[in-house]
Amino acid sequence: MTIRAAEDEIVLEGLAIARGVAIGVVFPHDAGTIKVPERRIEPDQVEGECERFAEAVAGAARQVEQLQEKAVDLGGAAAEEMGYLLDAYRQMLKGSRLTRGVQHRIAQKLLNAEAAVQQEIAEIVRGFEAMEDAYLAARVADIKDIGRRLLRSLTHTPYRPFTDLPRNAVILAEEMTPADTALLNPRRVAGLATVVGGAESHTAIMARSLGLPTVLGVSGLLRGLRGGEPIIVDGTGGVVVINPSATTMAHYRKKRADCLRARRALARLRDVPAETRDGTRILLQANMELPAEVAAVLESGAEGIGLLRSEFMYMNREDVPSEDEQYHLLRELIERLGGRRLTVRTFDAGGDKLAPALGCSIGPNPALGLRAIRLGLARPELLETQLSAILRASAHGPVRILIPMVATVEELRAARKMMDSALARLIAAGLPVSDPPPPLGAMIEIPGAALAADSLAAEADFFAIGTNDLTQYTLAIDRSDEAVAHLFNPLHPAVLRLIQFAADAAAKAGIPLCVCGEMAGDPRYTALLLGLGIRDLSMSTNNLPMVKQRIHEIDQGAAELCARAVMAESDSARISALVDSCHADGRCEL
Repeated sequence: MTIRAAEDEIVLEGLAIARGVAIGVVFPHDAGTIKVPERRIEPDQVEGECERFAEAVAGAARQVEQLQEKAVDLGGAAAEEMGYLLDAYRQMLKGSRLTRGVQHRIAQKLLNAEAAVQQEIAEIVRGFEAMEDAYLAARVADIKDIGRRLLRSLTHTPYRPFTDLPRNAVILAEEMTPADTALLNPRRVAGLATVVGGAESHTAIMARSLGLPTVLGVSGLLRGLRGGEPIIVDGTGGVVVINPSATTMAHYRKKRADCLRARRALARLRDVPAETRDGTRILLQANMELPAEVAAVLESGAEGIGLLRSEFMYMNREDVPSEDEQYHLLRELIERLGGRRLTVRTFDAGGDKLAPALGCSIGPNPALGLRAIRLGLARPELLETQLSAILRASAHGPVRILIPMVATVEELRAARKMMDSALARLIAAGLPVSDPPPPLGAMIEIPGAALAADSLAAEADFFAIGTNDLTQYTLAIDRSDEAVAHLFNPLHPAVLRLIQFAADAAAKAGIPLCVCGEMAGDPRYTALLLGLGIRDLSMSTNNLPMVKQRIHEIDQGAAELCARAVMAESDSARISALVDSCHADGRCEL
């Protein structure tokens, strides 16, 4: 969307990715188009083309090794994220579907190596883009980057990005690869904006790790662009301003100064307990997608990981990780947490998610199909392997096991029986596990589970409410569908009543309950959740300082009064107004 605020000023909107305000000058980045020749080859040329492809793979692998050496200099979370990404790149360059597919096209379709690479990449990209999962679909950029590296090697096309950068350069591009993002020098680059890109992409993760204000998905960004023009990137509001007026510039200079002050203030809260004004203690934990994020978790002051999405162990591969492999990954993570508790969600996969690795067929409605605990019970060897790995890892630090998409008591009982069987096998084999074994919890994200929470509470050791899916399933709204995404409303009275049902059932049964959806990380909802009896919140590390600050401002008694008033209402607009009346405005959300 484009807004013209003045004759020469252009305001563009996109996705707010990495918070902060950048003020600088435009530096257009062109990844460079690669001309790909396509020709038929003779059968006696197959061997030579396969050798050319093998040399290109070796060349791309050397580039990855060089990037891995450079990644160490990034330090912190950025270095870890880049390391994880480049490990995935290495996997794609050796014995993968990509390399086998290219070799097949050369040998069977008699295509030259460049055309074979281009066609194979295009087919893999189409498969990823069709996945109804933001994280998996975002891996498209990684596949394309590997393809470009192979094509540059085959066509001997040089690539030297970001030379002669001016100070305070704001990089604008059609698309940025994560590897390109890692080449940015934060001392010279002020911010980043692209036409293509999503919040779950590695590029987005890298930008957040580097602390660069970033807006992605900006339509019309490169139209009529001139290098050297003044520009503002508001990574908090998702706004890009090209050639800003004096008034706009003054506004954003003040906003940048306010944000820097707020960031320093929030950083000071890192080691301060999350406690309301009247002494109610709240546990603040972090959600985590990738092991690379553990540094950010520790830096944020999180007291544990309330939700580890274990799907990362199945990514970028066509086979299932072994028990030993999963155990070593989890053990390393637990040891790095230094005694903080880790809650591992068993794989929420199936349907369109991770289909190659798990050998699943895609059903007509993947979101409601054979996935998560349903897949685990249908393919018990998958779930028992993961449970065994978690049990073994529990010997090295506090762990909980969370079962996703639970709908019935029978599913939870079956999961516990499988866990008990794995435990007995490990003990018989003399392998150490924690004593007592890890608690087994149910994720409340299906309306039926919330309505039957009292029955589930009798079987579960704890609950975790996933407000994103709970809202989506309750209101029958797909947030990825632009036509109905605006109807997604966690303050709908039906959603709030389901949260209350689950919270009351957990309290009555005396089991812990954590909220780990997006509601947990939004300070607007903090008073309401505390008023409903929630004492454990898990969220993105970026949101944790803001929520902690909000908790310090809340009086628990007032929060309970607010919650009672909200739950007595049946009108969403009135509920929203009541929630806003409980939330202090005017802070810079960093």
